[in-house]
Amino acid sequence: MSQAMQYNAQVAMIRHPQFLRTAESLKPALHSEYREPQAIIDAHADASAPFGWQAVELCTPQQFYQREFTSGDSVIVDFGNHFVGYVELACLSVGSPPDAPAHLHFTFGETLSEVCESFDDYRGWLSSSWLQQQDLWIDELPGEIRLPRRYCFRYLKVEVKAVSRKFNLCFTRLRIHAVSSAHSICPPSTTQDPRLQLIDQTAVLTLKNCMQDVFEDGPKRDRRLWLGDLRLQALVNDVTFANHSLVRRCLYLFAGHTRQDGMVSANIFVQPQVIADDTFLFDYSLFFVDTLFNYLRSSGDVATAQELWPTARRQIELALERCDKQHLVRDSDDWWVFIDWHETLNKQTSAQGVLIYCLQRAVLLAGQFQPELVAGYQMHLQQLKSAALSCLWDEAQGFFISGAQRQVSWASQIWMVLAEVGNSAQRETLMRHLLSSPPSVVINTPYLRHHFVAALLQCGLRAEAINEIKAYWGAMIDYGADTFWEVFDPDNPEFSPYGSKLINSYCHAWSCTPAWFIRQYNL
Repeated sequence: MSQAMQYNAQVAMIRHPQFLRTAESLKPALHSEYREPQAIIDAHADASAPFGWQAVELCTPQQFYQREFTSGDSVIVDFGNHFVGYVELACLSVGSPPDAPAHLHFTFGETLSEVCESFDDYRGWLSSSWLQQQDLWIDELPGEIRLPRRYCFRYLKVEVKAVSRKFNLCFTRLRIHAVSSAHSICPPSTTQDPRLQLIDQTAVLTLKNCMQDVFEDGPKRDRRLWLGDLRLQALVNDVTFANHSLVRRCLYLFAGHTRQDGMVSANIFVQPQVIADDTFLFDYSLFFVDTLFNYLRSSGDVATAQELWPTARRQIELALERCDKQHLVRDSDDWWVFIDWHETLNKQTSAQGVLIYCLQRAVLLAGQFQPELVAGYQMHLQQLKSAALSCLWDEAQGFFISGAQRQVSWASQIWMVLAEVGNSAQRETLMRHLLSSPPSVVINTPYLRHHFVAALLQCGLRAEAINEIKAYWGAMIDYGADTFWEVFDPDNPEFSPYGSKLINSYCHAWSCTPAWFIRQYNL
């Protein structure tokens, strides 16, 4: 069981044109706005500052526009918050007529460290092409330019690599043409807690900046529609922008390009055409069922749910084939499941929980669209839950174990609770035990942290859930977050599963769920 990169280029895929046509018809118009610089800053190395850099304001944008630049000059522009969009600039020459192009280099940073630390030193295992930078040659001055590539950032470093000795360069305009498919108005949360208000606002901005032609996992990297992220984004969307048509579009995109056996891909590329990635994850495919169920519940769109039910049903069928004679999800090296970014996490028990959780939703969908399946699904549910209690519960430890090594992890307990294995009193006791005697195999991402908070609330531990949101997502804000991050370890904020913090995504879809908790549960 792995979360590493898959290579399945030879896998047979099937396109479903009707679904893809529906998805294309739902492609949203992007709302846009222009955003101006807020300050011109310098940055100093400071071990006590977030990511090791401290910003110092140098001048106002108005003063910046009066400055002349020559070869070797640079400046860091602070736009005051996180945006996604296109840079537009205008500049002119000062002095003799320009006898050579102006060569500029732009570096874009979601965090200050990205514009302060050399990309030449990057040693991560994801492609360095994701590092946000661009060279520009301006042949004619005065010139007005819109960079063709979309970027996401708060900080922009502009370096004048070269101009002629005969002239200097002046900027007359520098701005962001910010884009999102979320409309600008989102109803405020009703919480009276100032800390939760700030967390909610940050979560909403995270979602907004990930809402483009599809629900992207992150606008910096991978800029893709991932099913695990979509499931959580759709929940937050329900209580914020309520853009149900975008959720519908994404469901049809997944259903529109499947593996030959009917399994949906873990993620989708939408440009230049819809292509399902050759990455398949046990848990993500099952989450198609849950996402469809939640879409039906929030939108009331019976026609879409009925049309996509066969796709959802197929994910259940494929997952049940993964179970052994004991009704346990088989634990081996020939399958892929995510659960969390964790190298040592055994995922058998978590996968068992995900299957139970999604099968419970399938029972409800089948009851509406294919009632003859309900009895069989309920039988499978009973078998899976009984197997979890008889084979995976360790009475002496008071925890569920996973794999041949009988590993105890946070993930296993969380997913057994969410799957409603055992009675409500037993699940509450388990969650309290988890809090008082935490396992060494910990939570590494806001993604699994979401499920932890969900499990707390499911067990009625409201105060504990609020404390967790404040402690975890609040710590991200304290560390400088404008939007919530892909990964965050409060004890090691620079942790990266990719070998470098420079490649991390600092506006990431699966981290936006505090807004759902705050609004759904009136925290």
